[in-house]
Amino acid sequence: MAAEAIDRAMGALVGGALGDALGMPTQLLSPARIAALYGHVEDFVAPTADHPVSKGLPAGAITDDTEQALLLGRILVESGDRFDHARWVNALLDWERDVKARGSYDLLGPSTKRAIDAINSGVPAEEAGRGGDTNGAAMRIAPVGIMMPPEPLAALVAKVAETCQATHNTSIAIASASAVAAAVSLGISGSDWRAASGHGVAAARLGATLGHWVTGGDIAARILWAQELVRGKAEKEAIKLIVDLVGTGVASQESVPAAFAVLEVAQGDAWRAAVIAANLGGDTDTIGAIAAGMAGACAGLSNLPQDHIAELKGIDIAEVGALAEELVAARTAKTGPGKEDAA
Repeated sequence: MAAEAIDRAMGALVGGALGDALGMPTQLLSPARIAALYGHVEDFVAPTADHPVSKGLPAGAITDDTEQALLLGRILVESGDRFDHARWVNALLDWERDVKARGSYDLLGPSTKRAIDAINSGVPAEEAGRGGDTNGAAMRIAPVGIMMPPEPLAALVAKVAETCQATHNTSIAIASASAVAAAVSLGISGSDWRAASGHGVAAARLGATLGHWVTGGDIAARILWAQELVRGKAEKEAIKLIVDLVGTGVASQESVPAAFAVLEVAQGDAWRAAVIAANLGGDTDTIGAIAAGMAGACAGLSNLPQDHIAELKGIDIAEVGALAEELVAARTAKTGPGKEDAA
């Protein structure tokens, strides 16, 4: 059971990287521009030389979505039972400096950038995230889903909220991140993507009661609506529905329901989810990272396309494996071997 859980944990992290890297060159572009440049994206491609944020990156390169997920995973392991808020903020600040040194500061999401700038200006970390309502928390939350058992759900959502405090301490962001973490968590327990999606909706309802309230569509309701909207539709039609009606921007209430809709269209296939997301336009890398990460948690690394994994750049699969083992060990310590119920 531990080996299977680690395989699924790896599936979540590497699946997320696949979605991130496939969507890297198409992020911020319109569907029409993507079609003009690439036709239909089916494999890793390089960004254009004038891309506003991805220029210079090679095909298959990961972005901030994967980097921050792995960073959060390491802080979770180092923190133990109580999330080390100061360590996380300092790690984000160090990461920001490294991103700037690489010339990629524009890859930071708006809520995280705003919060880091506020912290740099002396605003207490617990106050810096009170306006963060975009998808940065949801894009990096998979490690919480790996580490936390799916039940009790309140404990999982509380851990999500804890990690959101510095950058995304709002009802919408916490609901969105809770949905993704809960879906990943149930996947690690052995459930399929349909059950995982349902658990995500329940977590979104609970997460919406936490953090600073901000206006916006209810995340749980929008996930259910987005999935129903595309259910049974052909892929091309589903993509148009997601783009036109659900939305693919950085707002949590667009991109997170869009990711669950992509999971529905892909029927739980992580690579297919990554491909669909890459062709949506908008925040393609984040939608792809979330959708393929949830799918990967339910499928496991062993069921992901190994040839595409070998083409990823900017990620050390051995290091990811070591992190997955540590997160699963922390999860097992909370439940005891054999005690977890995936029902």
